[in-house]
Parts: sequence; structure tokens; C-alpha cells
Amino acid sequence: MDAIRYIVDTLLWLLTLAFVLRLLFQWVRADFRDPMADAVVRVTNWLILPLRRVLPPIGKVDTATVLSVLLAGAVHTAALLALAGFGFSDPLAFARITLIELVGMILRVYLFAMLLYWITSFISPGGYAPGVRLLAQLCEPILRRVRRVIPPIGQVDFSFLWVSIAIGALLILLR
Repeated sequence: MDAIRYIVDTLLWLLTLAFVLRLLFQWVRADFRDPMADAVVRVTNWLILPLRRVLPPIGKVDTATVLSVLLAGAVHTAALLALAGFGFSDPLAFARITLIELVGMILRVYLFAMLLYWITSFISPGGYAPGVRLLAQLCEPILRRVRRVIPPIGQVDFSFLWVSIAIGALLILLR
């Protein structure tokens, strides 16, 4: 039973991650011609395109993508609760668990993206590799805000450190 729970958890987590990444890429106006972003789009189109026919965007918010993230998170939570033998008696608790898991996933995505972006800044500064530009588009809006408050000292940029500490603290608060 543990193996089945692990497989279901992993597959649904990856699916939810794909929808979350698509939403984040839309929010930061990432270049969807990047091979990584294109893969995320192709993996998530099966749900988002039909939803777009029904749900119009509200301003700059793609409601179809937001709803697909919520649906994927809810399916993931429901499957884990069902496999653990818990019922769905309290819909408010279910919604709370789902939202906390989605917020935690977004924070972990950003923490991992910051780490990768920081490493690539040492390995190939200014170079091109698939995904590096996408990482920059995802991380730079946050890092720029931190650099306004705490500028780099000489050639050393501590904005990665401060953002990582803040994300870690937020993850602890979510527990």
C-alpha cells in the first residue's frame, strides 16, 4: 500500500507542479518559446484549453490556469486523504489543506529556482542554456526588489541569501 501511495503522490505532485509552473510563468510573463516552458505548456494544455473556452480571463489573470491549479491541488489532496483512510467530512479543512499545500509548493519552487539561478550565475554568467533565461525571468522580479533595499557589496550579491531566508521562514510558518 505504501508503494501505491508513493506512486500516486508523486504523479499527482508532478502534475500539480506543472500547473503551478505554468501559472508562475504567466505571472512573470516568461518567454514560452523556452524549451522548458514549452514542455510545461504541452503537459498542461489538456485541461487549460477547454477551461479557457468556458472561463474568460479577468484582467490579466488567466482564470482557466488558476482554476486548473486549484483543481490539481484538490485532486492531489483528495487522493492522499483517501489513501490514508481519512474522509471528507469538513470541506473547509479540505480547502485549507489544499491551499496550504499549494502555497508551500510555490514557495519551494521559488526556493529551488533561486538555488539553481544562483548556481548558474557562477557556472555560466551571461551564457545561454535552456531554462537559464526562464530562471532569470522567474527570479529577477523578486531579487530586484531585494537589491533596492540591500544592494550588492562589491561584486557579491546577497539578495539570493535574503530571499532564501525569507522563503525558509515562510515555509516554517506554513507548518
